[in-house]
Amino acid sequence: MAIETELYDVLGVPSNATGDDIKKAYRKKARNLHPDKNPNDPDAIQNFQELGAAYEILNDPNTREIYDSHGMQGLAGSGGPQSGPDMGDIFSQFFGGGLGGGPGTSFTFDFNGSGGPFRKRNKGEDTVVPYEVKLEDLYNGKTVRVNMEKEVECGVCKGSGAKGNAKSKKCVTCEGKGWKHVYSQVSTVRIATSRAPCTDCHGTGEILREKDRCKKCKGEKVVKEKTRQEVHVERGMPDGQRIVLAGAGDQEPGLPPGDVIFVLKTQRHKSFERSGSDLLATVSITLSEALLGFDRIVINHLDGRGVRVASPPSKVINSGTTIILRNEGMPTYKNPDMRGNLYIVLEVEMPGEDWMSTIDQEVLCHVFRACFVFLPMSNLLFQALGALLPPKKADIEPLPEIVDEVAFEEGTLAEFGEGDENDWQDEEEDDDEGGAPECQPQ
Repeated sequence: MAIETELYDVLGVPSNATGDDIKKAYRKKARNLHPDKNPNDPDAIQNFQELGAAYEILNDPNTREIYDSHGMQGLAGSGGPQSGPDMGDIFSQFFGGGLGGGPGTSFTFDFNGSGGPFRKRNKGEDTVVPYEVKLEDLYNGKTVRVNMEKEVECGVCKGSGAKGNAKSKKCVTCEGKGWKHVYSQVSTVRIATSRAPCTDCHGTGEILREKDRCKKCKGEKVVKEKTRQEVHVERGMPDGQRIVLAGAGDQEPGLPPGDVIFVLKTQRHKSFERSGSDLLATVSITLSEALLGFDRIVINHLDGRGVRVASPPSKVINSGTTIILRNEGMPTYKNPDMRGNLYIVLEVEMPGEDWMSTIDQEVLCHVFRACFVFLPMSNLLFQALGALLPPKKADIEPLPEIVDEVAFEEGTLAEFGEGDENDWQDEEEDDDEGGAPECQPQ
């Protein structure tokens, strides 16, 4: 039995989990914790890296055996044999540093989201901006201009933060390291250690006296600058797509500016639901149209076109029937000439309670006579039923300038979005997450 279970807890598996259990748990959690799917979570990168490090250790039989027998101190080299991959490389990759050992200490995932002294960066920090976009924009494509503000190197002090020839001095609090140790009690016998940026020098390791600071940037080394950026939303881009504007982000002294990353978030649409390259909508038809057929514009598409559909003669349509309009779905990203399908659920509107009271008695007699006397003459029967039932719906007003006729093809909702494969999907998993998708009536 493992003497420590922290890594198992990160993956959400028991300490006796099989290798397959560990792999499945990692893939499932990685889908949910990936930073691309959690752009608004400041801890997303940390959580994802912790998950990756735990998997890296427990997925390898050698390192898992060391961890089970000796805990993190064994992996650090102070409590058991070393074999398998270089643990220093693993922790440098995931944590930007190694492990500290010694009695009474425990392993702590050590991250610094702002970079600071823990890892060397070659450019300024990236700026992630959630950007809401309409489904119409993803269908047709759109270019938007965004007013932004970014930090640039101060032109007066050239990024030194100092006035004239003044020089900064080493921070006495952190002794110029830019960080200090933080200790937290994990249990009665264990203390976790981690690094945090020095609050006095803000991680720089240097202190500048107030009177020596640049008058323009106030010693901050950077100043705010207004800028205007163009964001190109391409046709068919998926929800969560990252649009990177290279070099449009904040700048730090001695480093090129970072990037601005727009993360698309699709607004809920009143008529359509999207899954990959497929679209789904609900269209209401009258009882007359369900029994006697229809031929009309059933929906206004995302590009303003009208879509006309005619049901087959003598086709009785049940409420909930699904039809597939081929090649009327979303454009495919990077290949917009290819489009998915549009799935339409037909809902039959039943007459209201006062319908019978509005029927003309002569018309009702005419219908009964048609049923018993002219039964073989279907046209007369249909005409009689048409006069009795609520009228068919007229075309959408105002009429669209462009109207495309699309063939009626009955299908099933099970096909909706079936080509939308999740990059993190484990082929061995069988997840049943939810039922039929919801959509708004047109």
